[in-house]
Amino acid sequence: HRQLRAMYDGLASPLLTRGLELFADGINGSRYTLLEELKTNENAIIFGANTFWEGIDLPGLALTSLIIVRLPFAPPGQPLAEARMEQMSQQGQDPFYHYSLPQAVLRFRQGYGRLIRTIDDWGVVVVLDNRIVNKRYGRVFLQSLPDPRCVTGRPQELIRHIKDWQLRFLPAVKK
Repeated sequence: HRQLRAMYDGLASPLLTRGLELFADGINGSRYTLLEELKTNENAIIFGANTFWEGIDLPGLALTSLIIVRLPFAPPGQPLAEARMEQMSQQGQDPFYHYSLPQAVLRFRQGYGRLIRTIDDWGVVVVLDNRIVNKRYGRVFLQSLPDPRCVTGRPQELIRHIKDWQLRFLPAVKK
């Protein structure tokens, strides 16, 4: 949560000057409070942690952008996962490719699923973790999504792509 707090502290004021309200999991509300804020406040931006990867439903314009800071690999040291991976190693299997990666891809798809809930939903997913394009296993994450369009580049280029993409959808949605 330190990273979440640091991002919140650095961005809350600048976003507020642009008319956007930043809310963060555990900083200014519970998961339930933040979800209600997101449903009722079109200027709300929420920074969420692990609790937002599954079990939420925000169809339509309540959620149109999802930023994934890190690929959702389980943190090391979880006893059950460690035991399972040890067992796989003893059986001659690669625990990363047979356990860690599939688990992370499943969570990644669940996160993506928060954005696209119905046939009419649309949105943009921004993955800040460069392993998705720099590591061989990154394509497994991308291929797990329906019709992924991958754009890479400098932040300003990406912002321009996102704005252009959103402008194509927003006029049709707001009619």
